[in-house]
Amino acid sequence: MAETAMTDRLDLHGRFLWYELMTTDTAAAKRFYAKVMGWRMQDAPSPAMPYTLLMAGEVSVGGLTTLPNEVMAMGAQPHWLGYVGVDDVDAAAAQIQRRGGALYILPTDIPDIGRFAIAADPQTATLALVKWSNPAPSPTDALDKPGRVGWHELLAADAELAFAFYQKLFGWQKAEPEIEKENGSISTYQPFSIGGQTIGGMFTKPSMVAKPFWLYYFNVRDMGVATGQVIAGGGEILEGPVDVTGGSRVARCADPQGVMFALIEKRNEKAPGYFERAAPRGAPGRRWAW
Repeated sequence: MAETAMTDRLDLHGRFLWYELMTTDTAAAKRFYAKVMGWRMQDAPSPAMPYTLLMAGEVSVGGLTTLPNEVMAMGAQPHWLGYVGVDDVDAAAAQIQRRGGALYILPTDIPDIGRFAIAADPQTATLALVKWSNPAPSPTDALDKPGRVGWHELLAADAELAFAFYQKLFGWQKAEPEIEKENGSISTYQPFSIGGQTIGGMFTKPSMVAKPFWLYYFNVRDMGVATGQVIAGGGEILEGPVDVTGGSRVARCADPQGVMFALIEKRNEKAPGYFERAAPRGAPGRRWAW
């Protein structure tokens, strides 16, 4: 039993395990995402702050809480934050600092839940580290389930440097890249994998994107219905929906508080890829609005 538990724990290293929305209007966010994603909201108050679990069926897939005023005073905007599992939060946090990143919240214990830290990579994209108190199964089957995150995308200042950083930190491996040539320039979309499973991609962001960030793609059963709910709920479709080379359909969106997120309707097992390629340059409705 002890050996099995240790195996399960080690399998979590380098995998996205949790997603958290920090926003300025939690009541509005609850209404919006309940309609768009079909999540059930379950309050889980804590001594520090009110907290709401986002439930896909009977499984909690993320959390929602208020963005603290002191954090906003430092320039933070409402955002989604991904938590990546690590074997040792303190060691991973120290490695981030040694390699040019920053720590926003030092390694901290949450009683009966685990230990976490919030950090930025050397290019300022933010993410969190976590180690659960109790071993949990590796979430290898969650990428295709409705209501879960099915793809993780990094818009980096320099994708090659970013990949080298995350490879050392989490053990991510390169999957087969997608290369685009246009007007004499070459751009690369680099999918990455962990444990043989492709879980996301990264690319060097366009100049009009203000700063690097992680974008999370939530699985939906019907893209038309989901995007309709985005508009009806006061959100915005920033790009798409479009078919991508991997066979899925995707859209980039913003919620009523301006938080970026994406939707994906999967139609096969292939990675979604950088969906800009699926539409002609300058196609009607296509724009970068970040």
